Amino acid sequence: MKRHCLIAIALGTLAMPAMAAQKLQLVERALTDVTTDLGAKGDSVGDLLTFANPVFDAQNTHQLGTDQGYCVRVNPGKSWECIWTLTLKDGLITIEGPFADVGDSLFVVTGGTGKYAGAKGSLKLHARDAKATAYDFTYDLL
Repeated sequence: MKRHCLIAIALGTLAMPAMAAQKLQLVERALTDVTTDLGAKGDSVGDLLTFANPVFDAQNTHQLGTDQGYCVRVNPGKSWECIWTLTLKDGLITIEGPFADVGDSLFVVTGGTGKYAGAKGSLKLHARDAKATAYDFTYDLL
């Protein structure tokens, strides 16, 4: 019985797609970001930030895909908690984590599909300008 379980585990492991470490450097143009005031009037817990934006190559010249998601205000004046999906030609990558009002933010890659099936790792987000009209996204996939 134990041998059958080990064989099943080994076969299941072989069936899982292997993903080599990969760095993706992209630029998101924040064209559709909308904040909906759902909590107390003004910047407050429970407010909602939604977006569906184009994503470009590192030179910010060729569109490679899109992202869409939402963030809930959890710490007014400091941070949001976000969940979103990056859609590229070869698959999807899902993200979760805190988005800081000031400075860089670090997110967790929670999964993926297609070429990115089984993806894990991190995403570093860096504002390209003071008005936050575009962001550098550096994905470190494991």
